[in-house]
Amino acid sequence: MDNIIGKQASNKDQDNEHWVSMSDLMAGLMMVFMFISIAYMHYVRIEKEKIKEVAVAYENAQLQLYNALDIEFAKDLPAWDAEIDKQTLEVRFKSPDVLFGLGSTELKPKFKQILDDFFPRYLNVLDKYQEHITEVRIEGHTSTDWTGTSNPDVAYFNNMELSQGRTRAVLQYVYGLKYNSAEKKWVKSKFAAVGYSSAHPILKKSGQEDPNRSRRVTFKVVTNAELQIRKIIQE
Repeated sequence: MDNIIGKQASNKDQDNEHWVSMSDLMAGLMMVFMFISIAYMHYVRIEKEKIKEVAVAYENAQLQLYNALDIEFAKDLPAWDAEIDKQTLEVRFKSPDVLFGLGSTELKPKFKQILDDFFPRYLNVLDKYQEHITEVRIEGHTSTDWTGTSNPDVAYFNNMELSQGRTRAVLQYVYGLKYNSAEKKWVKSKFAAVGYSSAHPILKKSGQEDPNRSRRVTFKVVTNAELQIRKIIQE
C-alpha cells in the first residue's frame, strides 16, 4: 500500500515538474516575443526619424533654392513673362509669342536672347545645390488645339511630337552656350528634355483651358528626397 501511495506521489511530482517546465517555456517564449516587438518598434521609430530628417532637409533645401532663384531672377521675370513656382521649383516661360512660331520647333530670336541671359545664371544658382538635385527637366507643354484636325487623339500626338521637338531644341541651344567644361558635363548628366503635349493644360477660373498659357516651356528641378527615402526603406 505504501508502495502504491509512493508511486502515486512520485507520478504527481513528475506531472507538477512537467507543468512547471512548460510554464517556464511559455514565459520564456513570451519574453522573446516581447523583446522582438520592442526591437521592431525601436527600428520603426528610427526609420521614421530618418525619413523625417530627409523630409526636413528636402524642405530646407527646396526653400533655400527657391529663395536663391527668386533673388537672382526677380527683377527679370516680368520682362520675360516668367514666374518661379515655390512648390515645384519650376521656372516657367509663359509667353508663346516669344518662345516659338505657331507649330514650329525653332526658337524665336527673343527667346534666344532670354536664354543667353537666363541659363548661365541659372546654372550658377544650381551649382550650390548639386548634392540635392537628381535631374533638371526642360518641359514643353502645348494647348489641346491642332490646326487641321478636330480629332483630339490626332491633336494630342501631333502636339506630343511638337512639344518634344521644342524642348529638344531648347536643350540643344543652351548646351551650345559658352560655359566651363565642368558645367557642361553636369548639364549633360542632369538635364533632360521632356515633351508633355497637352497633358497638363493651364485652366482659367471657369475651369476651361487657357490655350495661350498652356503653351509654355519650364525648367524644373527634381530633388533627390524621394530617392533618399526609398533607400532608407530598402535598407
